[in-house]
Amino acid sequence: MKPEPELLDPQQLLRSVEVRLIERAERVAWDQLMRDHHYLGFRSMVGESLRYVALHSGHWVALLGWCAAALNCKARDRWIGWDSALQWSRLPLLANNSRFLILPPLHTPNLASRILALNLKRLSQDWECAFGHPILLAETFVDPRYFQGTCYKAAGWIFAGHSLGFARHHKHYVANDSPKMVFLRPIQPRARQLLCSPYLETKLKVEPKPMSLSVQRSHELIERLANLRDPRMRRGIRHKQISVLAIAICAILSGARSFAAIAEWGKRCSANMLKRIGCRYDRNSKKYHVPSEPTIRRLLQSADAEEVDTILCGWLQSLSSDDAVAVDGKTLRGARQDNGQKVHLLSAFLHHQGTVIAQCLVDGKTNEIPMVRTLLDPVQLKGRVVTADAMHTQVDTARYLVEEKGAHYLFTVKDNQPTLKSDIEALDLCAFPPSRPNHR
Repeated sequence: MKPEPELLDPQQLLRSVEVRLIERAERVAWDQLMRDHHYLGFRSMVGESLRYVALHSGHWVALLGWCAAALNCKARDRWIGWDSALQWSRLPLLANNSRFLILPPLHTPNLASRILALNLKRLSQDWECAFGHPILLAETFVDPRYFQGTCYKAAGWIFAGHSLGFARHHKHYVANDSPKMVFLRPIQPRARQLLCSPYLETKLKVEPKPMSLSVQRSHELIERLANLRDPRMRRGIRHKQISVLAIAICAILSGARSFAAIAEWGKRCSANMLKRIGCRYDRNSKKYHVPSEPTIRRLLQSADAEEVDTILCGWLQSLSSDDAVAVDGKTLRGARQDNGQKVHLLSAFLHHQGTVIAQCLVDGKTNEIPMVRTLLDPVQLKGRVVTADAMHTQVDTARYLVEEKGAHYLFTVKDNQPTLKSDIEALDLCAFPPSRPNHR
């Protein structure tokens, strides 16, 4: 699929080059060419992503890859002018040109800017077809040690400044002493205004995904929610607490991030779905009524959060057959307790699905180690593998998992267990089959 140089007349190439999405069968070839020829190589793209190819007379001349926008970029955020709350909700309306490759041995002037312009004309529509929402702004990062961003400038991109020189490594940001040039390109003329607007137009909203819920699973959820006490006065109640909470839970699991989004998700549910989660049926209109945004907001604010969390985690456990559970703790950014201390949660989540099935607050007077038992006591772990970082490589924790929970464990060994670490280092690991170089 590489271009044939003798077929590529420069002027004809600029006039007739076209850009399209790759087909499923072409993905392996696209990935391999990007790995072989791009200076950064290629492994994968983050989040929602699209792959494009530029062609001339059926021959591949360039490859382009688009993925989810960077979580943090001060130069970009300063240019847009949005606050952190808007950034969190509007970030899906941005796309990052993470890879752009003119396949060798082509060196045709203006080809790169021509291809970029053609790609931008169809990017938003393709994104909406694939992911259900458009793109308002495109971004890219150019390394000034190797390039000057000439093709982006020629294609009308705006230089917004330099990045701070940090790269994301696993879950952390690491300084790489190599700030990148940040280029932005509005896909719509009012992109900046729309991204900063308090209310988005309906067609621009990133809608939560629909959710299919079987009769059995919905019945299990309703049964669990029935144990909750309703904090409201009986007089004037139009919607059952069970149905309001069920809508909120399903909407949040589908991607809703606000009270309004939860209410909108409920309005888009089918009659069968509303029936399964116990919504009120009006015999006159012969329709199921969905609770409004104020009703959802008032009930969620008055409900017992810990009880709801326990019910939700138990229900999620029943939905999954995942046999690997991870234990990890995180300090919540921007969250504070009444006494001013930061909120630190210890969570158990499923490896493959990433679903949290249990969590507990770690008080400032203790640490994660003694809270493992509190976290995992209500979790069904028999026959499952529990993984944790080096902090939890403790004899008591291992004995608790094996003897009391009937689980297996996989812990990391570091310097906090010097004797165990030295014993492992003393082993001849090559004697174990997984470590043999020629093992298949």
